[in-house]
Amino acid sequence: MQKREADMTHSYKGVVNPAAVGKVFRLERFTPAPDLAPFVEHFWLVAWTLPDGVTHVQRTLPSPCIHLVFDAGRTAVFGVMTGAFEYTLKNSGRVLGVRFRPGAFRGFLGRPVQSITDRELKLSQLFECDDQAAEHAVLSAPDDAAMVAAASALLRGALPSPDPATERVAAILQAIQQQPEITQVGQLAEHVDLSVRRLQILFKEYVGATPKWVIRRNRLLDAAERLAGGAEVDLATLAQTLGYYDQSHFTTDFERLVGKPPADYRRSCRQP
Repeated sequence: MQKREADMTHSYKGVVNPAAVGKVFRLERFTPAPDLAPFVEHFWLVAWTLPDGVTHVQRTLPSPCIHLVFDAGRTAVFGVMTGAFEYTLKNSGRVLGVRFRPGAFRGFLGRPVQSITDRELKLSQLFECDDQAAEHAVLSAPDDAAMVAAASALLRGALPSPDPATERVAAILQAIQQQPEITQVGQLAEHVDLSVRRLQILFKEYVGATPKWVIRRNRLLDAAERLAGGAEVDLATLAQTLGYYDQSHFTTDFERLVGKPPADYRRSCRQP
């Protein structure tokens, strides 16, 4: 098992106030074994130990990926969640997640991924397992490597045949992520040489969210990452760069997603 360092992927994009990583909780990412790599982007692990009476609410922003999460009493497969997710850390604990490659969960599910958007599924609905036994096998493992191995064994029992469309979907989402100038669906369709209609159908089947949603979320994540780093940017200019007609709409969307207006978020990330 190989640890995937944050700077090898996309830093801590999606983690609100990333300064908490390493101070309040431990966040690790691990690359999948070669046979799982066509389906799994990475495994992630969060572990924490807090003093009695101390809690920490961690907010995580949505992404167009399916996650399988092993969490005591709450283990489930999570479809694309269109809103931010908050998790209260207290006492001590650890959670292991499987982040599937964009589009790759279609084979496990056997139907359009949009059918589970904003929904949770029990593991037994998709894998041949007992839910409690599968959860126990992962969370009772003695260390990080053993947790990943237990989760990998569960996945290996249900691997679908590779789907060529997965690579196409992954390439499209990579274009959105890596090219911030793409702010409209029409731009994306032209860039990947597909009609808007075909793009929408592809996203419904394999992604679980619309192209417009994915583009807008990526641009807001770009903004959150810049602001978390303390970048001195003019917010009106930033809003325009992200494809907003005015700063007020950008501020509204940002606050709805992150929980704070852009200026307040940048200020809070600077606090020790």
